[in-house]
Formats: sequence, C-alpha cells, structure tokens
Amino acid sequence: MLVLISLLLGAVALLVTPREEEPQIVVPLADVFVSVPGMGAEEVERIVTTRLEKLLYQIDGVEHVYSMSRPGAAIVTVRFYVGENRENSLVKIYNKIHSNVDQVPPTSRAGW
Repeated sequence: MLVLISLLLGAVALLVTPREEEPQIVVPLADVFVSVPGMGAEEVERIVTTRLEKLLYQIDGVEHVYSMSRPGAAIVTVRFYVGENRENSLVKIYNKIHSNVDQVPPTSRAGW
C-alpha cells in the first residue's frame, strides 16, 4: 500500500512540476589567446598565463578562469556567472586587459 501511494505521489509530482523543453541559460565565456613566439611552455605559464589569470580573476562577475600553456602560446578562458550580460562581460575583459597593457611582456600579443 505504501509503495502504491509513493508511486502515485511521484506521478503527480512529475505532472505538476513546471519544466522547459529548451531552457535559455546564458553563461558568458571568453577565450583570450596570447602569442609569445620563442618561449617554452613553462616560460609561457610563468611569465604570461599566471599573470593573466590573476588579472582576469579580478573582474566582477567572474566565476572561473581556466588556462592552457603551450610552446609559443597561451589560451585563457574566462567564465562568468550564469545570467551575466554577455556584452558587458566582454567589455570588462577588454577594459581589464587594455588598462594593464603596460605589464605585458614585449614579445606577447593578445587576441580574441
């Protein structure tokens, strides 16, 4: 009897619970590519990637910063919290990078 009541309540809960077939979840992401020709992966990580991660993590609304260093290049991915405005997030990244361009090693250049 208890099992039947549980199954009945579960079926009612499934029918009553609202759900969307395709929810519109916005998670702004941006990849920053940095080219540093002639440097090894360890140098790129030490000189470019670690500094850029710390810099980008200071932006309001950033949830996670991921990176990958390889010889001659680095890729840093910035993920914002769910619901952050995509355009404002990109502007924040752009402003943060360009307001700290004086700290960039002369052999590297960032791209979007």
